[in-house]
Amino acid sequence: MMEHLVETVETMNDNNSAPSRLVEERLDEIRRVMGKADDDPLRIVGVGAGAWGSVFTAMLQENYGKFRGKVSVRIWRRGGRAIDKTTAEHLFEVINSREDLLRRLIRRCAYLKYVEARLGDRVLYADEILKDGFCLNMIETPLCPLKVVTNLQEAVWDADIVINGLPSTETFQVFNEISKYWKERITAPVVISLAKGVEAEFDPHPRIVTPTQMIYRATGIPLENILYLGGPNIASEVYNKEYANARICGSEKWRKPLGKFLSQSHFIVWDNSDLITHEVMGGLKNVYAIGAGMVATLTNESATSKSVYFAHCTSEMIFITHLLAKEPEKLAGPLLADTYVTLLKGRNAWYGQKLAKGELSLEMGDSIKGKGMIQGVSAVKAFFELLSQSSLSLQHPEEGKAVTPAELCPILKMLHRILITREVSCEAVLEALRDETMNDPRDLIEIAQSHLFFQPWLLGQKP
Repeated sequence: MMEHLVETVETMNDNNSAPSRLVEERLDEIRRVMGKADDDPLRIVGVGAGAWGSVFTAMLQENYGKFRGKVSVRIWRRGGRAIDKTTAEHLFEVINSREDLLRRLIRRCAYLKYVEARLGDRVLYADEILKDGFCLNMIETPLCPLKVVTNLQEAVWDADIVINGLPSTETFQVFNEISKYWKERITAPVVISLAKGVEAEFDPHPRIVTPTQMIYRATGIPLENILYLGGPNIASEVYNKEYANARICGSEKWRKPLGKFLSQSHFIVWDNSDLITHEVMGGLKNVYAIGAGMVATLTNESATSKSVYFAHCTSEMIFITHLLAKEPEKLAGPLLADTYVTLLKGRNAWYGQKLAKGELSLEMGDSIKGKGMIQGVSAVKAFFELLSQSSLSLQHPEEGKAVTPAELCPILKMLHRILITREVSCEAVLEALRDETMNDPRDLIEIAQSHLFFQPWLLGQKP
């Protein structure tokens, strides 16, 4: 079976990747930086098998997996997640629509189980199909076969590079478990977090907590060994070789060599030192993507209404950015690019559309079958509660009274009422846009630019 896996990976490398010699040179360089001995493979482990986590791990497998003596790539996901018959039937249709998949599964003696699942004669499991290259959250985009491990200790205990593909809501819990297996380690691993969610805490003071901070708290590994990678990427499109950019943020020691190692001809990785702010901005765009999906559905895809929403939501994002970043203008491009792609095709916008259509309900929770965790829901709660703190109050430019930043962000406020307190229906997001008392979006930007807004302690930074 391993021979077939390597054969598949080699074929994909020959067709799609940089010349083999250059790929091997990149691998040798990162091995040198990490101090790997000649007979010791670089161990890369993906933790969490959502769409982006699975794609990211599969890209590394495709690019480097054929160098078996130099690198080992595997992915952890929880075992026991059964696949329902409807999903099994859809998966069977995907398999039979592509000759390459049929050949691969027949060669691996794996096709029969998909036939049996289609007939209802057996149950498939998410970890089982991932070994064949099928991510439960992205059935229609088959990946290369992956080495899947369901035992967390087995997966991570000797890892050199760990890819965090978990939602922010699960990151601390899982890495707290992982920390037990790293106690005897002499050298700390490097962790690259892909998570774009945020949480909020209020003791001893209000602040945002990001996934990289959760990983640090849970494991105690050096902060310089924890990085964030984000960008305007749709997982399925990146895997299908659509041109994409990403940015890896963190310590110079690791971000520059890792940026080079992770880059491919269609996937260019830049680097930046500002880890926390980029990470927070990655969570912020998910908030407004949900509202964009609602507006699109409620206005029958009206370009005019969607542009009005975009103007107001970007002004709120700029306003919030001035609170959280010392040099907010440097984030404008990356933030807007990430927002744009999320509005076009992201799962948060899709979730907003489905809520507005009545095809999903809030009672179903924010973990949706076939999509995974909708990070924007918890981000709405975190940002609204944080920006509602009286300690952040400022003088309203027209009314002359003290208001919290949340009061000046009507879309954020309405999304909180829709999604969190559930006081109003999705239609209320249009009420917020049509409110005659709403100011020109430009006014909110001017308020932000005319005040010394930056509050470093909101991100746990020193003034």
